[in-house]
Amino acid sequence: MAAEYLREIVAAIPRNALREVTLECAPGTVTAEAVNIWRECGINRVSLGVQSFVTNELRQTGRRHNRDIVERETALLRSGGLTNINIDLIAGLPGQTLESLDESLDCIQRLAAPHVSLYIFEIDEDSRLGNEILLGGKRYGAPNVPGDELTAQLYERASSALRRMGYHQYEISNYAQPGYESRHNLKYWLLEPYIGFGLDAHSFDGNNRWSNADSFAEYLRGEKPAPSASDASEEHFFVGLRLLDGIEPTADEWERFAAPIGKWQSAGMLERVGGRLRLTPQAVLVSNEIFQEFLNV
Repeated sequence: MAAEYLREIVAAIPRNALREVTLECAPGTVTAEAVNIWRECGINRVSLGVQSFVTNELRQTGRRHNRDIVERETALLRSGGLTNINIDLIAGLPGQTLESLDESLDCIQRLAAPHVSLYIFEIDEDSRLGNEILLGGKRYGAPNVPGDELTAQLYERASSALRRMGYHQYEISNYAQPGYESRHNLKYWLLEPYIGFGLDAHSFDGNNRWSNADSFAEYLRGEKPAPSASDASEEHFFVGLRLLDGIEPTADEWERFAAPIGKWQSAGMLERVGGRLRLTPQAVLVSNEIFQEFLNV
């Protein structure tokens, strides 16, 4: 995004309303000039879509950066005063092994960014790689995508390593040094209201959800999105259980969801601690399956 557009957008928001302003960027795009502009605009947190520090894994996913670029740009951010940095890491990339994952984890430890997001590689049916996998093809690294068992091992290995480095896992995919938990991530999981501006942006006012038009022509015409009411109790479980501290169900919710709670407690995937309910460590990898059972109950 050109600097003048970024300045114009952020200037529309009163400075005293800004707490955490995160900019996402791809490694290979950070310059000293850009860092200065971002800081002047009020940006105080930068998220780097690193995914991996291993060149072969990056090439198979079409990424052009390498570990040297990430290290150089992380240093640029810090020297420019943007020290609140997040690094995205993916477990289960094509060609990834336990040994190559350790290379990426070593780089994470060396860079010591205060926040790390760890995601499991998901196949997008609309992508070239996703189509190739579904068709049983050999292009785009499709034969090299790890199986479910190895992907689980990769995730657990990365998660354990991050905790040993001093990161606190506060949400399924998010790890932070003390005091660096992402405010905007927490808003979603705590079901706090948020407003999305722009094409296909989503919003939530505490009771209703809506999304802006995903067609540029419709968006420019100012077509208004139709809000849909949310079920507060369903969302309390479906969204709130992503937090590792879990949730505190109401008396009505304990009764309404007694069956799925009992089922997953018996399976060792949910645990009750006082008045709170939370995922057990082994439940993270099957969390979506668990969450689904709290819908339409």
